[in-house]
Amino acid sequence: MSQIYDTIIIGAGIAGCCAAYALQQKGQKVLLVDRSGMAATGGSGAAGAFVSPKIGKGGPLQQLTNEAFVYAKDFYREHFPDYFHQTGVIRIPKDDEDAEKFKIYEAYNDMDYQWVDAEALHKLGIKEQHASFLFKEAGVCDAPELCNAIAQQVSFQQFDVKHLTYDGTKWHLLNTHHSTLSAHNIVLSTGYQNDLFDMRYMGVRGTWGSRGDYKSTLLLDVSMHKKISVSANINGIIKLGATHVKAKEPCMICDGEPLRTLEEQAAQMVDSSDFILKETFCGMRAGSKDYFPLVGRVIDVPYMFDQHPNITRGAKPTLKHLKNIYILNGVGGRGFVFAPLMAKWLSSLIVEGKEMDKRVDPDRLFLKWARKLKMSNE
Repeated sequence: MSQIYDTIIIGAGIAGCCAAYALQQKGQKVLLVDRSGMAATGGSGAAGAFVSPKIGKGGPLQQLTNEAFVYAKDFYREHFPDYFHQTGVIRIPKDDEDAEKFKIYEAYNDMDYQWVDAEALHKLGIKEQHASFLFKEAGVCDAPELCNAIAQQVSFQQFDVKHLTYDGTKWHLLNTHHSTLSAHNIVLSTGYQNDLFDMRYMGVRGTWGSRGDYKSTLLLDVSMHKKISVSANINGIIKLGATHVKAKEPCMICDGEPLRTLEEQAAQMVDSSDFILKETFCGMRAGSKDYFPLVGRVIDVPYMFDQHPNITRGAKPTLKHLKNIYILNGVGGRGFVFAPLMAKWLSSLIVEGKEMDKRVDPDRLFLKWARKLKMSNE
């Protein structure tokens, strides 16, 4: 007889790996599946994987990001310290106009930080004239290696899910080879590809990113972000990333040189004269339309339109969700910041029935989307 799991998580990027780990920590029998491998083809594998606060003029997204940052750095430091390097991260203004904004941002910096002036930056090997923020507790993860380390704590199987069916008590996952897996709960962490159910209302969109790992002897002890990210030198490797290409055919945009822009900008930030490219990573990361993660239950869209057609005209009926289908997705360019805390919240929803934080609950997007759908079809 085939095994029946409490929960199967589809997608082995950082979101799926953290979801599997959090659920197992709560005593669930979990299986993590992916059509390729851990962080093999998605945004997690190509991520610069910085774990740092968000700066800005306050607001809910900055507050949530910084809550997640505090949790993530402690989570990685406690459970996976070999793959999280607390190098500190310097946030550098992009230009003169941005430097003026930093003075405004200072009032909203609720994380531990300090100003670093041009003289101090030069001593660190950074070619920059603008005073910048240094977050000493921030750092950078080894992206695919961290995903693999988390996934090694749970059961994993390479499995390309093509269909899901529900028999009234459990879900059955079928691939093209007619193999079947079964579980009471399903968590979707599938990145920018979401075709197993109608989830258009979540507005998941892909942004193509590239990262290069370079061999170097440059003494660079701190990581930094300006227009791009440059990591500290960790075991002889400096990471440059990540580009942001919103195109259906990103490889046509980069024209065979996905790292050219990164290398040009890095040369303006540090002495990159001895950089030797070791490896290139590319992948599509998934973000939501409002930049908040998507964590919670999945609405039964066909049912809602069939039973409540007036939702396109502003009606607000009780939402019906697919039975035991959940999502942890849309973590965007801050996936390694968001994933641990979002996984904790999701595991509490699945195991304990704890209400999801409304800031990340996908329900927030449905009714507005339904009204806009009618307008776009008129």
